[in-house]
Amino acid sequence: MELKAFQRTALQTLETYLERAHLTANPEQAFGETLRQREPERNPPPYRTIPGLPGVANVCFRLPTGGGKTLLAAHSIAVTGRAYLEKDYPVVLWLVPTNTIRKQTAEALKKPSHPYRAAIDAAFDGRVSVFDVSEIAQIRPQDLTEQVCIVVCTIQTLRVTNTEGRKVYAHSENFEPHFTHVPDSTPGLERFEEGSNKGKIKFSFVNLMAVHRPLVIVDEAHKAGTNLSFEMLAALRPACIVEFTATPNADARNGSNVLFRASAAEVKAAQMIKLPIILTEHPDWRAAVHDAIETRAQLADTAQSDARYIRPLVLFQAQDKGQDVTVEVLKSHLIDNENIIPERIAVATGEQRELDTIDLFDKACPVEFIITVEALKEGWDCSFAYVLCSVANVGSATDIEQFLGRVLRMPYAESRSQEALNRAYAHVSSPRFGEGARSLADTLVQKMGFEPDEAAAAMEVRQAEMPGFESPGGLFDRTPILLETVETAPDLSGLDDEVTARVKVETRPDGTVTVAVTGDIPEVLEQRLAATVKPERREALRASVHRHRVAYQNSISPAERGEAFAVPRLFLNVQGELQLAEEELILDLGGWTLNDRAAELSPAEFSIRETAERWEVDLYGDKVEYKHLDQNIQLEIGLLKLDWTDLQLSRWLDRQCRQPDITQPVLLEFCRRLVTSLVETRRLALNELVRFKYQLAKAVQQKIAAYRREAYAKGYQDCLFGPQAQIETGFADGFAFDKRPYPAAWFYKGPYRFQKHFFGGVGELDSKGEEFECARSIDTLPQVKHWIRNLATRPQTSFWLPTSTDRFYPDFVAELQDGRALVIEYKGGHLADTQDTKEKRNIGQLWAEKSGGKGLFLMAEKRDAQGRDTRAQINALCG
Repeated sequence: MELKAFQRTALQTLETYLERAHLTANPEQAFGETLRQREPERNPPPYRTIPGLPGVANVCFRLPTGGGKTLLAAHSIAVTGRAYLEKDYPVVLWLVPTNTIRKQTAEALKKPSHPYRAAIDAAFDGRVSVFDVSEIAQIRPQDLTEQVCIVVCTIQTLRVTNTEGRKVYAHSENFEPHFTHVPDSTPGLERFEEGSNKGKIKFSFVNLMAVHRPLVIVDEAHKAGTNLSFEMLAALRPACIVEFTATPNADARNGSNVLFRASAAEVKAAQMIKLPIILTEHPDWRAAVHDAIETRAQLADTAQSDARYIRPLVLFQAQDKGQDVTVEVLKSHLIDNENIIPERIAVATGEQRELDTIDLFDKACPVEFIITVEALKEGWDCSFAYVLCSVANVGSATDIEQFLGRVLRMPYAESRSQEALNRAYAHVSSPRFGEGARSLADTLVQKMGFEPDEAAAAMEVRQAEMPGFESPGGLFDRTPILLETVETAPDLSGLDDEVTARVKVETRPDGTVTVAVTGDIPEVLEQRLAATVKPERREALRASVHRHRVAYQNSISPAERGEAFAVPRLFLNVQGELQLAEEELILDLGGWTLNDRAAELSPAEFSIRETAERWEVDLYGDKVEYKHLDQNIQLEIGLLKLDWTDLQLSRWLDRQCRQPDITQPVLLEFCRRLVTSLVETRRLALNELVRFKYQLAKAVQQKIAAYRREAYAKGYQDCLFGPQAQIETGFADGFAFDKRPYPAAWFYKGPYRFQKHFFGGVGELDSKGEEFECARSIDTLPQVKHWIRNLATRPQTSFWLPTSTDRFYPDFVAELQDGRALVIEYKGGHLADTQDTKEKRNIGQLWAEKSGGKGLFLMAEKRDAQGRDTRAQINALCG
């Protein structure tokens, strides 16, 4: 399964962090440096060191539901083994929160055709063994040294105050062969406290893990952040801990070190989840059921025109036994009152497991409705699930986030041609208008990894039976309505007629008052609405108003209205054909190859020195130290097969240093020549090269990267600025801003309300500072039709220009009223004269010159040489 762009970025970030942590032996320092590299303007959060594990790297990846956490975890094994553990075959302890997930994870990792296992097999040539915790007695010594060994276990199995009687802590003769070569003096292992074996090492699973110092992968890590869990981790003596979660614990003492987070918008842009969620509230569960059936029918009709087979499903969440709408009551209602034939219904509960023998993706499968209580809440996945219907009062329903997560997965992980098939649908029963929206928004934020503004943008709230408003005419209706049940009717006196016309108030027979508002909600109306509810409900009402404002801004944004604007891109004219000026093309035109490069490493680039107490390995100014007396290092060296030949080492380096733009024969020959140079010219011992082969591989990768940078820098100058350069720009194949997702990692939250941003929210902009002032100037200029906060490092959704080292993403892109494109890069005074700024100004001006007047470029400053402020600079350029 091919990784999405944000997933590749996540793994690259992990590799960068682990390499730094290994080189510096300081995980905290590496954490701060890695985060500053990704976001230079933001201060990294404090780093948490796990009690009892000083110096052990531990980081967390936060991805919302549907972001592929488990697939990333599978890929992280190879990254960690290569960048940090320096092991050909890491030992992995994979911790999960429940037995259900444990069994499903172990099953997936054992199945060769499953994407999780396929990713690990590809990285380790199929030398992989997987054990459920119930199978640990079957682990052989060679499983832990000659292949990747993965043990799947629940956190609860290891997290105990009293280890007595626990299998994983118990002494077992089955493990004796594993401890044959472990010295009695090995520290950190549990020992017998009494009897004839007092003081001797227990042959236990936990001790076995402690000897091999595993990589610990923690799924749903927020459920593991307790002192008891930390004690358990310390007993395992992990070498590295990598957590994956949607919502890491925010507590300062137990919180996670979030190294990377993906926003819901990024996951949506990767076509992995269905958004927005069309939420319809109903006063009665029967109405919710009926409309859920109708929604499914409309979707089924729409799916007929899709290129790939889709059979939309409804997930019904029934109530527990002893309540009003049990599984039996709901099924009878579907059959007797909605005329659904039994063959179209499947029941999945602890007692009725009708889905166990059904392939829901089979075209011959008749099932369209699934009734459950909570049996689907863990691990179940069918991307044909489109509609969630909860017959319980959603305000008090539990585990609804697990059901919602089931309907968010996108079929085939790609957008459908029919927009209705790119959305999820929820029908809920709630006696108070607005309760369902509030509950689902809280669920998205607190349990599914959405930011508050993302949750607001991800939901479209509809009301099935609201007087004064017509029911939605179809699946494409996008009019947001604020619906709230309040204690008293709001005071509308003195408000503008335009505002009061958008407010509908109804007093219901039970005496409650319902308020519905369309369009924007000014501050004065928000205050009047807040006065209609009891003090304890006011904060919740204000949150609902904020969500409505976000939804409204999205609904009226140019992108949502279907508008688009193109920005001319920079092209190279190659034999009469225009091709985008990308690194790969420039390297290819320059004839990039390793064949004409010296296959050698200088002492500054790679060296090995042995002193009385330690080994030192230098590479490019960095130094890695290994103490001779480190027990783990001695054990690992003892396990190494040091009888390699130079050709074996060359082939190993070839596998470690694979490059997409270098053919395997060329790379293999480069590695062979390089090893020969180290052994014959620099007189380094082959056994030492093998012993520190991971650091050698890093040095080779750095050497190749340096050669590539040299080749690209030369090709960049020749192709774009040389005398023979043929540069053109064009709108025809330009970059188009349109209705595609806007994958911001976070959104602007300041008091100023932008009016002209192309998308509803402004991404990755602080609420104060010079860049904010520049954005506000753009927003208020009459020449500007609309503008975009251009997001860095998103080549598929942002405008960029090439530089000699990377891609340049200007801060702001605008369309002027006369159709011209305005590109602005803002630089603070401390950055105005750097080499990086000069290069960006150079390529920006080249782009503008080649655009034939259709593009304008400005390197904006707080004050330019003429003393003009940012607004005046933009005005002068636009004319």
